[in-house]
Amino acid sequence: MGLSDVVTGPRNEEGIAAAVGVLKQRFGDRLNTGHSIREQHAHTTTYLPSQLPDAVVYPETADEVRDIVRVCADHKVPIIPFGAGTSLEGHINAPNGGICIDTVGMNRILKVNAEDLDCVVEPGVTREDLNVYLRDTGLFFPIDPGANASIGGMTSTRASGTNAVRYGTMKDNVLSMTVVTADGREITTGTRARKSSAGYDLTRLFVGSEGTLGVITSVTLRLFGIPQSITAGVCPFPTVDDAVNAVIMTIQMGIPIARIELLDTLMMKATNAYAGLNYPEGPALFVEFHGTDNYAAEQAELFGEIAAEYGSSEFIWATEQEERNKLWKARHDAYWAGMQLRPGAEGVATDVCVPISRLGECIMATQEDAAEAGIIAPIVGHVGDGNFHVALLIDRESEKEIADAEAFIARLNERALSMEGTCTGEHGVGQGKKTALIHELDGCIEPMRQIKRALDPDNIMNPGKIFSLT
Repeated sequence: MGLSDVVTGPRNEEGIAAAVGVLKQRFGDRLNTGHSIREQHAHTTTYLPSQLPDAVVYPETADEVRDIVRVCADHKVPIIPFGAGTSLEGHINAPNGGICIDTVGMNRILKVNAEDLDCVVEPGVTREDLNVYLRDTGLFFPIDPGANASIGGMTSTRASGTNAVRYGTMKDNVLSMTVVTADGREITTGTRARKSSAGYDLTRLFVGSEGTLGVITSVTLRLFGIPQSITAGVCPFPTVDDAVNAVIMTIQMGIPIARIELLDTLMMKATNAYAGLNYPEGPALFVEFHGTDNYAAEQAELFGEIAAEYGSSEFIWATEQEERNKLWKARHDAYWAGMQLRPGAEGVATDVCVPISRLGECIMATQEDAAEAGIIAPIVGHVGDGNFHVALLIDRESEKEIADAEAFIARLNERALSMEGTCTGEHGVGQGKKTALIHELDGCIEPMRQIKRALDPDNIMNPGKIFSLT
């Protein structure tokens, strides 16, 4: 991660002016060129500088998306798709200027096929709104990245979250989608069938493509039955290593845990203070079990036995829904809780993922690195799949602290790669991890460029993200 990855590309001033003029005639008040609106659509939650689009347009249908893309294609103007703006690596910046397509108005749930456990939604539907809509059907959509992200954005970044250890990530739960490609065509990448051997898997190609290959106009998602019983709790441990070893044993024994989240000592202290909780202030696992009443209780009991083997002295249960909601809200608010550890500082969130057998080693080395660098860096992790997040608290006005943070993140990326892991488990590449991606997948970058050039020869789809074309 580094400022060197964030470059300003060539601007097509004449083309941008022409495209804005045409789109203003077609969309009227639904195209906005005001500075504050453009700024809101380029903000990042990292220290990376914002790069504003020239206009923001709000389509309400797939036909309107096609019209916008065709106008931009005619004038060779960049397109930056926008969901809820919760991405973390500069994905929504506009380094070459251009048109931001905000899908907030495309928020319809088009179809729910309850018998087949799937649904079709527009990209602006948020995960929370979808689950509220589904509640009376007895179904739910399990991917929970914490933020109330849009389904289109979650698909574009291959999102994950707290439920991934049981239900998988977006790549496992997207059956098909419709996408408007750079030439203004809308394609459908698959069907509602649960498996297929028909041709290239274009669905997986577009999942995680970060808007660089097309604009999503609908997504077909897998759904799951709401469990009869949900049991959750907090389990403190003497050390991070003990907690991780308990996770490894739980996974190896095949216990179908739904959520298993690690908070280190620093994050537990912050969470207690921020959420008004009184959990022991040491490394802890937040866990949740789904199933029938007897099954969930049995799995929780087995986990408790494993935890005791690794030094956990108690299991603090949260069986009532209100208690569970409070527990998981505290986990989802971890970023904001961590900010209170250094008032006035701002957070830089980053993540890596390693095989779970290397997870404890990677986390402890990262903690030691942060201590040596003098950086306050609380850690949380979706440890059931080896993924953890670090929030660096820095003064973004300090060039030294920015440089120290960049160096720390570079070391973290290299540490994960040396352990046969990845530089990002779920945040994506965007602008911030372009260099790290080269270190991770050097031999694959050119094939990726070839795919990009084939589908987007004029490089108008979210340019400057994931990798450079030269």
